[in-house]
Amino acid sequence: MAVPEGSPVYQPGFDPGSVCKAPPTGGSYGTPVAEGAGFKYDEATLHELVAEWRDLAVEYKNDLIDANRIAFAQPPGLEYASGDNASITRQSGEALVAALNQRIAYCENMANKYVTALGRYATAEEHATTVINQQPKGIA
Repeated sequence: MAVPEGSPVYQPGFDPGSVCKAPPTGGSYGTPVAEGAGFKYDEATLHELVAEWRDLAVEYKNDLIDANRIAFAQPPGLEYASGDNASITRQSGEALVAALNQRIAYCENMANKYVTALGRYATAEEHATTVINQQPKGIA
């Protein structure tokens, strides 16, 4: 069975086939936000990305329930053909279970990366606030 090379690539942006008929703007998958401290997404976008990766992991987990049914398929009869068919079906199901587990791990890993980025974002924001508050008040 052919396995796609590399990891799935997430490319945020407008999907013309989606329910939403207008592309989002201003940071949340729209116009780029100003970069600073190494960040390329604003805080709201980071929260959206965490939610999307977690939702995708949940979808894969739901698919895993059906994949396990395939992986444990039993032959419908006691003749040779049924047994061989079930064996091939189980192999396919096992490959599907393995692929889904890889995708679940990947999605959870991506969500965790964005959670980590949110922590760094908050730290950078806190540092910037401290620096600004230390500036002398009024006109110099």
